[in-house]
Amino acid sequence: MRKAILISALLFASSNVLAAPSSEKSGGFIGPSNVSVKTVAVALEAKDDTQVVLTGYIVAGLGDEEYKFKDNTGEIIIEIDDQDWNGVEATPETKVVLQGEVDSGWSYTVIDVDTIKLAK
Repeated sequence: MRKAILISALLFASSNVLAAPSSEKSGGFIGPSNVSVKTVAVALEAKDDTQVVLTGYIVAGLGDEEYKFKDNTGEIIIEIDDQDWNGVEATPETKVVLQGEVDSGWSYTVIDVDTIKLAK
């Protein structure tokens, strides 16, 4: 009887460990990119869903996961979901690199940010 209880307890514990989400992020590709949209000015003219890589500064928080982003070509609204910050902390003086895509409609263009990292 004790063996059955012990085996059940071990199976239960191991299934919880396997089911628990990992706090570590998995890696991805590191290398050259075909993304040609690298400035705010070009992003403002790009089609919906165009991939972008922007380097610049988040200069203001606008609420509801929206921020004002600036590079040397202009300003644009960006949206960064809370889980996409991945521990990055930024001030208006912190240079960052954003990867994401253009989200545009009739009267707006924003960047939906997938990843953010500190610029080197």
